[in-house]
Amino acid sequence: MALGLLGSCSTTQQAETAATTSPADRDAALGAQTTTSTVSGQAQTRNGITLTPFDDSPKFPTAQMRLNSPVAGSTVPSGEVAFSYELTNFQLTKMTASDHAMQMANSMKGQHIHNIVDNQPYTAHYDTKFTKPIADGQHVVLSFLSRSYHESLKHLGAYDLRVITVGTPAADATPSTFDVKAPALFYSRPKDTYAGKDAQKIMLDFYLVNTTLGDSGNKVRATINGTEFMLNQWLPYMMEGLPAGQATIKLELLDSSGTLIPGPYNSVTRTITVAP
Repeated sequence: MALGLLGSCSTTQQAETAATTSPADRDAALGAQTTTSTVSGQAQTRNGITLTPFDDSPKFPTAQMRLNSPVAGSTVPSGEVAFSYELTNFQLTKMTASDHAMQMANSMKGQHIHNIVDNQPYTAHYDTKFTKPIADGQHVVLSFLSRSYHESLKHLGAYDLRVITVGTPAADATPSTFDVKAPALFYSRPKDTYAGKDAQKIMLDFYLVNTTLGDSGNKVRATINGTEFMLNQWLPYMMEGLPAGQATIKLELLDSSGTLIPGPYNSVTRTITVAP
């Protein structure tokens, strides 16, 4: 499958960064671990990195998103692909009223839609209609509603997942075998560069479809700078203690036995920059 985005990803990411500001034995091999009880869950600390789940963000239980075009399974002309959404009970460009807006990187443009093509870095959109350059070929498109500080809404109806075809695929292109009904993991945050106060608390957020997490069920393994954390809740996580420099985050969707669940996006690695 083609990677999907044309043009410079760095240009898109720099533009988004400019609009973002902060208003404010295995365990032995992994290093010393401490576990602290929090209002949202258990905070895990390993090798100086602390990962804390939180679930106290404003809820939008009746928010709904519908992607009207491009139609699932359709073929659209090459070049700029036109997206059109219909939203109910969710206001784009509104600042999300939460302490988290003061604690982490927060888009000053407000609430928005995350649009992810082939699990590449998302683009943020503040209007229900926009165009986006996508290469010719078959592509997997995930869209979901996001709070102003980039935390996704995770309930049914707040996201859309579909496969589309752009232009005419190359003669030797391998047709997509992506199953929209299979368990899948998509990477969302963090991305790009975090500096100053933004670098103190960095949100880890991912998107799951067709699966749940639990103590005795599927899990997400997050490997941060080589240190593993097992996540059994589909929640955003606050990362603290990342040293300055390049940070590598790897996410894997595992079954109850710890085996990677088959799927083209169920293992993904990204690199961010943490500045002093």
